[in-house]
This record gives sequence, structure tokens and C-alpha cells, in this order.
Amino acid sequence: MLLVINALLVPVDDGPDVVPDSWLLIGDDGRIADRGTGTAPAVPDGTEVLDVDGKFVAPGFVSSHSHLFTSATRGLGVDQTLYGWCDSMLGFFANVSPDLMYWNTLHGSLDFLANGVTTAFDFTDPRLPWEPMIAGARSGGGELRPVEYLLRQADAKADAGIRYINAVGMDVTVGTDDEIFERLGAVVDHDAAADQSLRLKTAVFGAVQWSPRRDAAELEVEAMRRFGLVNQAHFLETREAVDVQRSKFEWYADAGALGPDLVFGHFIQTTPEIIDRAAEAGSGMSWQPASNGRLASGNADLPHILRAGMTVGVGLDDQACTDVSDPWGNMRIGIFQQRAATGDPNTMSPELMLRLHTLGSAQVLGIDDRVGSLEVGKYGDFLVVDPRRPDIGPLWHPVANYVLACGLRNLKEVYVGGKLVARDGVSTNPLAVESSAKLHEQLPIVAAQHGWPA
Repeated sequence: MLLVINALLVPVDDGPDVVPDSWLLIGDDGRIADRGTGTAPAVPDGTEVLDVDGKFVAPGFVSSHSHLFTSATRGLGVDQTLYGWCDSMLGFFANVSPDLMYWNTLHGSLDFLANGVTTAFDFTDPRLPWEPMIAGARSGGGELRPVEYLLRQADAKADAGIRYINAVGMDVTVGTDDEIFERLGAVVDHDAAADQSLRLKTAVFGAVQWSPRRDAAELEVEAMRRFGLVNQAHFLETREAVDVQRSKFEWYADAGALGPDLVFGHFIQTTPEIIDRAAEAGSGMSWQPASNGRLASGNADLPHILRAGMTVGVGLDDQACTDVSDPWGNMRIGIFQQRAATGDPNTMSPELMLRLHTLGSAQVLGIDDRVGSLEVGKYGDFLVVDPRRPDIGPLWHPVANYVLACGLRNLKEVYVGGKLVARDGVSTNPLAVESSAKLHEQLPIVAAQHGWPA
């Protein structure tokens, strides 16, 4: 058990924004057993006591849209929009073995944890290697990599100790429909054998945006029905081929995909009608402000999306297109983008932004019964953030100070299920040093062999 005392609690629940002089009790099952203020209760002998001495204690961030395998390919395609960047970054992974993908994904997962992201919706790199986009679609040709390429990415997340949703591409342009579902079933079965306190769900990696198959949405819906999966689709993400992208909204509508189990990732190049129809059906969206800016993709119409009633989460996306997986930076970029677009500082408040990157992300993914806030019964995933190291000054409005003035420099400790996983930006995982060494040793060899980067 772990008893946290003397906390300036930021619970992100339906109560006060902050609760001074708080305590938090986390049981042996890793869940919050109790919480309160003032004098902490008596606890059994052997209980670890963590006195945070007035520091912020806040929920771990939930990234509702992530690609953890990209951690070692930062700084590429800096002069490119989405598809050119994909060519420069994703093309490299065509030459990477399943074992090296394990180390890539482990490295990215540990990076998220060290930076305060304790849960991630993760899009695995599919078995079909990336191909350049032509006229708003990929050809879909090529040879599939072995199934281990997917399975090792899932293993890495579990070994890192991050909570995750494992999103799997269906590669619908290769093989018969029966073969497509058989391939997906193999990953679903593998996920079912994982630690279920870490693997929170399995999901479809929605790919209608890139698919040349008119029935791609129907196949995704069948996969959701057959295996009980949720679906997050990269959709209306970029300025390229906007008319083609928008026309594919009807593919999802005609297939009966719209609803709470379908989340639209990015959802930038929308129209008011598309937003209203998605909202009416109950679909949510995942907003990636930092990567949307890095890739010049555009600015999501959050005021309309929120007014329409869509559930909204926030993702950090790739380390390769945010470069620093910094949730505080992501929040500030989001606030600033929205205020600049509308001219109204009330468009996006710090309180709302924090909620979207924690509980909102958990809600849109359907895992808010387990993560996203510091409430009794949920997992004890929390951050210890010290506003005095370095000193940001008096806390006039604590949550606003937490969002706008704190950051990775103030993040002191990260806990998952009441267990310390990082301190001062350094992972406690015994595999952390090896993962870094593997990437620095092996990736340059692969790059030299294949003339990458071009």
C-alpha cells in the first residue's frame, strides 16, 4: 500500500479544482482505496508513506492518440506536411525487424512515462509498410511483414509498464476478407493474454483516410462487431486532397460506423455538417494540437465541436512529430491555438484543457472507469509536480498555474498503480538503459544499409 500525504490535490473530478492538505491511499491492487483531507487514517505496518510537502498531486496524462514506435525518429521531415513527413519517417520502418520494433516501442513508452503520460492509445506500425499517397489514397500493394512485427510492439508496451490501448491496422488491401479477420484475430488473442491492468483495450486502427477500398469502413465495422473493438480513425487530418477526405465521411456513415465506438483522430479539415452529424451519432474526437501545428495540418474547430456535444480527448501523437513528448507543452499549444483563432481568451481555459488531456481522453476512449482522474476505485496513476523547483511564484490560481507555468522541469515523480516509474525524468525500469543502447547501436546500421534518411 501507498499513502500520499500533504498533497495539493488536482483530482480532475466533479468537485473542486484543487484540494489542499489532501491524502491519497492506494491499495495493493494499485487502485485508489480512499482519499481525504487533514489527518490521514491509520494504515497497516509496512505501508509506504510519501510526504509530498504541499506539491501538486495530479492524475497522469492520458494520450488519446499516440504512435509510440516513432520515438527514435525525431527531427525528420521538418520541412514537410503530413504525407511528405510520413515518407521521410515511416519509410524507414520498412527496414526494421520485429525485435528492433520492440526496442523502438519500449523506448517510446518509457519516454511517455518519464514525461507524465501514464496511459496511451497507441497505433502500432502496421504489417504493410508505408507507401506514398497518390490522389488521396495508397495503392495497398506490397508484402506483409510477419505477425511478430505487431506482437512485439504490444509486448514492449506491457514491459514498459504503461497502460495502453493497442490499436491494430487491418491492411485491408492484402488477402481475402477471411484472411484479414484471421490476422486481426491473432493480435486480439495475443492481447487477451497480456496483463489486463495494463492492456485496457484493443482497437481498430481506422485507415479509411488512406484506403482505396470503397468497403474499407464496412470491414472495420465488421471487425468491431466480431471482436468487440473500438475504432480510432485518422480522419480529415491534413490539407492535402481535402475533397477526397471529406467524401469518405459517407463511407463511415453508410457502413453504420458512426457512434461512441468510433473516434475521429485529428478531425481538422471538417465542415459544420460533418461535425454535427458525428456529434449527433455520438462519435468523439482526439485532438493533437502540437503535431497539428508541427505538420501545418490546421487548427481543429474546437468551439463548434464542443458546442455540438462531441466528447474530446487530447493526444501527444508521435514523438517524431511533436519531438518532445511534453503534455504541458501540448496543453499550452492547444490553448494558444484556439484563443488565437477566435480572439476570445474564454475559448479554451486551462481548467478545460487539463480535463481534456486527462479525464476527457479517458472518456472518449471508454476507459474513464479506470483512469483519467484521482477518484476512489480508479488506478493510482499520479504525478508529483513541484511548483517551487524551479519556483514559479505564488499560486494565485493553482490549476491555471499548473497548466500554464509548470512543465517537465517541475515534474518530480511519476507513479503507476502506486509504484514509482520515473523520477526527475529518469525511468526506474531496468530495461531503460538497454532500450537506449539498442536504438543508438542498431538504428544507424539499418540507416546506413538502406541509404536513410534520403
